[in-house]
Amino acid sequence: MISITTVELNTLLAGFLWPLSRILALIASAPILGNPSIPVRVKLGLAIMITILVLPLIEKSLPQIDPASGIGLVILLQQVLIGVSIGFVMRVVFVAVEMAGELIGLQMGLGFAMFFDPQNSGQIDIIGRFLGVIASLAFLAMDGHLMMIALISQSFSTLPIGSTTTTDVTFTTLVKWGGEIFKSGLQLSLPVLTALLITNLALGILTRVAPQLNIFAVGFPLTLSIGLLVLGLSMPFYTPILEHLVHDGLNLIMGILNIKNINMP
Repeated sequence: MISITTVELNTLLAGFLWPLSRILALIASAPILGNPSIPVRVKLGLAIMITILVLPLIEKSLPQIDPASGIGLVILLQQVLIGVSIGFVMRVVFVAVEMAGELIGLQMGLGFAMFFDPQNSGQIDIIGRFLGVIASLAFLAMDGHLMMIALISQSFSTLPIGSTTTTDVTFTTLVKWGGEIFKSGLQLSLPVLTALLITNLALGILTRVAPQLNIFAVGFPLTLSIGLLVLGLSMPFYTPILEHLVHDGLNLIMGILNIKNINMP
Protein backbone atom coordinates (compact mmCIF):
# COMPACT_ATOMS: atom_id res chain seq x y z
CA MET A 1 0.00 0.00 0.00
CA ILE A 2 1.36 3.41 -0.98
CA SER A 3 1.30 6.04 1.75
CA ILE A 4 1.97 9.73 1.25
CA THR A 5 2.61 12.08 4.13
CA THR A 6 1.19 15.57 4.37
CA VAL A 7 4.60 17.11 3.77
CA GLU A 8 5.10 15.09 0.59
CA LEU A 9 1.60 15.96 -0.61
CA ASN A 10 2.19 19.68 -0.01
CA THR A 11 5.52 19.47 -1.85
CA LEU A 12 3.91 17.78 -4.87
CA LEU A 13 1.03 20.26 -4.87
CA ALA A 14 3.28 23.31 -4.57
CA GLY A 15 5.70 22.01 -7.18
CA PHE A 16 2.91 21.87 -9.73
CA LEU A 17 0.58 24.68 -8.62
CA TRP A 18 3.10 27.54 -8.49
CA PRO A 19 4.66 27.12 -11.96
CA LEU A 20 1.21 26.36 -13.41
CA SER A 21 -0.16 29.64 -12.05
CA ARG A 22 2.66 31.64 -13.69
CA ILE A 23 2.23 29.93 -17.05
CA LEU A 24 -1.57 30.01 -16.94
CA ALA A 25 -1.56 33.74 -16.10
CA LEU A 26 0.60 34.37 -19.18
CA ILE A 27 -1.64 32.33 -21.47
CA ALA A 28 -4.78 34.02 -20.14
CA SER A 29 -3.45 37.57 -20.65
CA ALA A 30 -1.20 37.22 -23.72
CA PRO A 31 -2.38 38.03 -27.25
CA ILE A 32 -3.16 35.14 -29.60
CA LEU A 33 -2.86 32.55 -26.82
CA GLY A 34 -5.42 34.32 -24.64
CA ASN A 35 -7.98 34.87 -27.39
CA PRO A 36 -11.49 34.05 -26.09
CA SER A 37 -12.16 32.06 -29.26
CA ILE A 38 -9.67 29.45 -28.04
CA PRO A 39 -11.47 26.96 -25.75
CA VAL A 40 -10.59 27.08 -22.06
CA ARG A 41 -9.70 23.39 -22.14
CA VAL A 42 -7.09 24.04 -24.83
CA LYS A 43 -5.53 26.87 -22.80
CA LEU A 44 -5.51 24.78 -19.63
CA GLY A 45 -4.09 21.78 -21.47
CA LEU A 46 -1.32 23.90 -23.00
CA ALA A 47 -0.45 25.37 -19.59
CA ILE A 48 -0.34 21.90 -17.99
CA MET A 49 1.83 20.54 -20.81
CA ILE A 50 4.36 23.39 -20.49
CA THR A 51 4.36 22.99 -16.70
CA ILE A 52 5.13 19.27 -16.97
CA LEU A 53 8.01 20.03 -19.36
CA VAL A 54 9.62 22.62 -17.07
CA LEU A 55 9.08 20.73 -13.80
CA PRO A 56 12.36 18.74 -14.00
CA LEU A 57 14.26 22.04 -14.28
CA ILE A 58 12.77 23.66 -11.19
CA GLU A 59 12.25 20.80 -8.72
CA LYS A 60 15.48 21.53 -6.82
CA SER A 61 14.78 25.26 -6.49
CA LEU A 62 11.25 25.00 -5.08
CA PRO A 63 10.82 26.47 -1.57
CA GLN A 64 9.72 24.06 1.15
CA ILE A 65 6.60 26.02 2.08
CA ASP A 66 3.04 24.91 2.64
CA PRO A 67 1.05 26.20 -0.40
CA ALA A 68 -2.01 26.76 1.84
CA SER A 69 -0.08 28.99 4.26
CA GLY A 70 0.04 32.78 4.12
CA ILE A 71 3.49 32.77 2.54
CA GLY A 72 2.36 30.15 0.05
CA LEU A 73 -0.54 32.34 -1.06
CA VAL A 74 1.82 35.31 -1.42
CA ILE A 75 4.09 33.20 -3.65
CA LEU A 76 1.04 32.16 -5.70
CA LEU A 77 0.09 35.82 -6.17
CA GLN A 78 3.68 36.61 -7.16
CA GLN A 79 3.58 33.98 -9.92
CA VAL A 80 0.28 35.33 -11.24
CA LEU A 81 1.66 38.89 -11.34
CA ILE A 82 4.74 37.76 -13.27
CA GLY A 83 2.63 35.98 -15.88
CA VAL A 84 0.14 38.84 -16.21
CA SER A 85 2.96 41.39 -16.56
CA ILE A 86 4.42 39.49 -19.52
CA GLY A 87 1.02 39.21 -21.18
CA PHE A 88 0.31 42.90 -20.58
CA VAL A 89 3.52 43.97 -22.31
CA MET A 90 2.67 42.12 -25.50
CA ARG A 91 -1.00 43.11 -25.33
CA VAL A 92 0.01 46.78 -25.55
CA VAL A 93 1.43 46.16 -29.04
CA PHE A 94 -1.93 44.94 -30.35
CA VAL A 95 -3.91 47.66 -28.61
CA ALA A 96 -1.67 50.28 -30.28
CA VAL A 97 -2.37 48.76 -33.71
CA GLU A 98 -6.11 48.66 -33.05
CA MET A 99 -6.06 52.27 -31.85
CA ALA A 100 -4.39 53.27 -35.13
CA GLY A 101 -7.20 51.52 -37.01
CA GLU A 102 -9.84 53.34 -34.95
CA LEU A 103 -8.23 56.71 -35.71
CA ILE A 104 -8.10 55.90 -39.41
CA GLY A 105 -11.67 54.60 -39.52
CA LEU A 106 -12.97 57.66 -37.69
CA GLN A 107 -11.37 60.04 -40.17
CA MET A 108 -12.53 57.95 -43.13
CA GLY A 109 -16.13 58.15 -41.97
CA LEU A 110 -16.35 54.52 -40.86
CA GLY A 111 -16.88 55.31 -37.21
CA PHE A 112 -20.36 53.78 -37.45
CA ALA A 113 -19.03 50.46 -38.78
CA MET A 114 -18.41 48.71 -35.47
CA PHE A 115 -17.89 45.04 -34.65
CA PHE A 116 -17.89 43.18 -31.38
CA ASP A 117 -14.33 42.28 -30.43
CA PRO A 118 -14.24 39.14 -28.23
CA GLN A 119 -10.58 39.80 -27.45
CA ASN A 120 -11.41 42.97 -25.50
CA SER A 121 -15.12 42.28 -24.89
CA GLY A 122 -16.12 45.54 -26.56
CA GLN A 123 -16.82 47.33 -29.82
CA ILE A 124 -14.03 47.93 -32.32
CA ASP A 125 -13.82 49.80 -35.61
CA ILE A 126 -13.70 47.75 -38.82
CA ILE A 127 -10.29 49.20 -39.77
CA GLY A 128 -8.99 48.49 -36.28
CA ARG A 129 -10.19 44.92 -36.62
CA PHE A 130 -8.47 44.61 -39.98
CA LEU A 131 -5.15 45.97 -38.69
CA GLY A 132 -5.47 43.75 -35.61
CA VAL A 133 -5.71 40.66 -37.83
CA ILE A 134 -2.65 41.83 -39.80
CA ALA A 135 -0.73 42.35 -36.55
CA SER A 136 -1.73 38.86 -35.33
CA LEU A 137 -0.49 37.25 -38.55
CA ALA A 138 2.76 39.21 -38.39
CA PHE A 139 3.20 38.21 -34.73
CA LEU A 140 2.77 34.54 -35.60
CA ALA A 141 5.13 34.89 -38.58
CA MET A 142 7.79 36.31 -36.25
CA ASP A 143 7.28 33.36 -33.85
CA GLY A 144 6.26 35.82 -31.15
CA HIS A 145 4.08 33.22 -29.41
CA LEU A 146 7.01 30.77 -29.28
CA MET A 147 9.27 33.50 -27.91
CA MET A 148 6.83 34.17 -25.08
CA ILE A 149 6.71 30.47 -24.19
CA ALA A 150 10.52 30.30 -24.31
CA LEU A 151 10.80 33.34 -22.04
CA ILE A 152 8.33 32.04 -19.47
CA SER A 153 10.22 28.72 -19.40
CA GLN A 154 13.57 30.48 -18.88
CA SER A 155 12.08 32.71 -16.20
CA PHE A 156 12.07 29.86 -13.69
CA SER A 157 15.89 29.93 -13.79
CA THR A 158 16.31 33.72 -13.56
CA LEU A 159 13.34 34.34 -11.24
CA PRO A 160 12.95 31.15 -9.17
CA ILE A 161 9.67 30.56 -7.40
CA GLY A 162 9.67 32.26 -4.01
CA SER A 163 12.81 34.29 -4.69
CA THR A 164 13.11 37.95 -3.73
CA THR A 165 15.30 38.81 -6.71
CA THR A 166 14.69 42.36 -7.93
CA THR A 167 14.68 43.46 -11.55
CA ASP A 168 15.49 46.70 -13.32
CA VAL A 169 11.88 46.96 -14.53
CA THR A 170 9.50 48.60 -12.07
CA PHE A 171 5.79 49.30 -12.05
CA THR A 172 6.53 52.78 -13.38
CA THR A 173 8.28 51.25 -16.39
CA LEU A 174 5.20 49.18 -17.20
CA VAL A 175 2.99 52.27 -16.92
CA LYS A 176 5.27 54.17 -19.30
CA TRP A 177 5.16 51.24 -21.70
CA GLY A 178 1.40 51.70 -21.77
CA GLY A 179 2.07 55.10 -23.37
CA GLU A 180 3.20 53.22 -26.47
CA ILE A 181 -0.50 52.74 -27.23
CA PHE A 182 -0.86 56.42 -28.10
CA LYS A 183 2.62 56.95 -29.52
CA SER A 184 2.67 53.94 -31.83
CA GLY A 185 -1.01 54.23 -32.66
CA LEU A 186 -0.52 57.76 -33.93
CA GLN A 187 2.67 56.76 -35.75
CA LEU A 188 0.90 53.96 -37.60
CA SER A 189 -2.09 56.10 -38.54
CA LEU A 190 -0.19 59.27 -39.45
CA PRO A 191 0.14 58.62 -43.24
CA VAL A 192 -3.59 58.05 -43.69
CA LEU A 193 -4.51 60.88 -41.32
CA THR A 194 -2.29 63.29 -43.27
CA ALA A 195 -3.86 62.31 -46.60
CA LEU A 196 -7.37 62.65 -45.18
CA LEU A 197 -6.53 66.04 -43.65
CA ILE A 198 -5.43 67.32 -47.07
CA THR A 199 -8.59 65.85 -48.59
CA ASN A 200 -10.83 67.57 -46.05
CA LEU A 201 -9.04 70.89 -46.61
CA ALA A 202 -9.57 70.53 -50.35
CA LEU A 203 -13.24 69.75 -49.83
CA GLY A 204 -13.57 72.77 -47.59
CA ILE A 205 -12.08 75.02 -50.27
CA LEU A 206 -14.40 73.51 -52.90
CA THR A 207 -17.39 74.15 -50.68
CA ARG A 208 -16.45 77.81 -50.37
CA VAL A 209 -15.82 78.17 -54.10
CA ALA A 210 -18.94 76.29 -55.17
CA PRO A 211 -21.60 76.49 -52.43
CA GLN A 212 -24.05 74.54 -54.59
CA LEU A 213 -21.78 71.48 -54.35
CA ASN A 214 -23.35 68.72 -52.24
CA ILE A 215 -20.44 68.06 -49.89
CA PHE A 216 -22.19 65.10 -48.22
CA ALA A 217 -22.68 63.33 -51.54
CA VAL A 218 -19.09 63.88 -52.66
CA GLY A 219 -17.12 64.01 -49.40
CA PHE A 220 -17.87 60.56 -47.98
CA PRO A 221 -17.01 58.48 -51.08
CA LEU A 222 -13.92 60.63 -51.68
CA THR A 223 -12.52 60.36 -48.15
CA LEU A 224 -13.35 56.65 -48.08
CA SER A 225 -11.60 56.00 -51.40
CA ILE A 226 -8.51 58.05 -50.54
CA GLY A 227 -8.30 56.48 -47.08
CA LEU A 228 -8.40 52.95 -48.46
CA LEU A 229 -5.91 53.84 -51.19
CA VAL A 230 -3.37 55.37 -48.80
CA LEU A 231 -3.92 52.53 -46.32
CA GLY A 232 -3.15 49.99 -49.03
CA LEU A 233 -0.03 51.88 -50.09
CA SER A 234 1.13 52.15 -46.46
CA MET A 235 0.75 48.46 -45.58
CA PRO A 236 4.32 47.46 -46.65
CA PHE A 237 5.72 50.10 -44.28
CA TYR A 238 3.77 48.81 -41.27
CA THR A 239 5.86 45.64 -40.95
CA PRO A 240 9.07 47.36 -39.72
CA ILE A 241 7.06 49.31 -37.15
CA LEU A 242 5.35 46.14 -35.91
CA GLU A 243 8.68 44.31 -35.70
CA HIS A 244 10.14 47.23 -33.74
CA LEU A 245 7.19 47.18 -31.32
CA VAL A 246 7.40 43.42 -30.80
CA HIS A 247 11.17 43.55 -30.24
CA ASP A 248 10.78 46.40 -27.74
CA GLY A 249 8.12 44.38 -25.94
CA LEU A 250 10.32 41.28 -25.83
CA ASN A 251 13.26 43.34 -24.53
CA LEU A 252 11.04 44.71 -21.77
CA ILE A 253 9.92 41.19 -20.88
CA MET A 254 13.55 40.08 -20.75
CA GLY A 255 14.20 42.97 -18.37
CA ILE A 256 11.31 41.87 -16.16
CA LEU A 257 12.62 38.29 -16.05
CA ASN A 258 16.36 39.15 -15.88
CA ILE A 259 16.98 37.20 -19.10
CA LYS A 260 19.89 38.13 -21.35
CA ASN A 261 19.13 36.02 -24.43
CA ILE A 262 16.15 34.08 -25.72
CA ASN A 263 16.93 30.37 -26.07
CA MET A 264 14.45 29.17 -28.66
CA PRO A 265 13.69 25.41 -28.66
